[in-house]
Amino acid sequence: MSVKDFMTKKVIYVSPETKIAKASELMKAHQIHRLPVIEHDRLVGLLTEGTIKDATPSKATSLSIYEMNYLLNKTTVKDVMIKHVITVSRFAMLEEAIALMRQHNIGVLPVVDDEQIVGIITDKDIFDAFLAISGYGLPGVRLTLALQTDAAGELAEVAAILARHNLSVNTIIINRREGLTLEIQIKTASIAEVQEIFDGSKFKILCLSAK
Repeated sequence: MSVKDFMTKKVIYVSPETKIAKASELMKAHQIHRLPVIEHDRLVGLLTEGTIKDATPSKATSLSIYEMNYLLNKTTVKDVMIKHVITVSRFAMLEEAIALMRQHNIGVLPVVDDEQIVGIITDKDIFDAFLAISGYGLPGVRLTLALQTDAAGELAEVAAILARHNLSVNTIIINRREGLTLEIQIKTASIAEVQEIFDGSKFKILCLSAK
């Protein structure tokens, strides 16, 4: 799957001349934590809650409330925005976006193609992608099998068993982290039915649950 399948296409943004106070209000109104900064239809920076916090006088300051508000209404986005922004193409694979986030320790990537911002993808979008890929929340039976080997044909044998019993599948995930397991989300089947089918096979059932 690619970035375009999970990115947010409607992007809320600000200009470099926007006042910090106004940008903060925009974040609160839309319940977001970052704002791309656009000038002449091009991405020139990124404003985050962290950069706003760094620009806000601390509670220990001797400034009055009036003076602090004056300062925030005078400071513009360009004064505090992140200028070097890590971006990703909408055609990039989802795992490439994840790798970039991990590498740079960030939780958001503006999606840019041909110097135009076309979306934004965040760590929350990545979580949603994982839930979609895993089939979480879909009705049916969740089956985890232990595969005996990593040889060609193992997956085909499982697929043949499913086909013989007319069982449709929502998702299949191969997990190599601890041993070799196959996690299958099966549509329209009962736990008892799946248990009976695979008890008679060479594949060991590690987990079986209904959604």
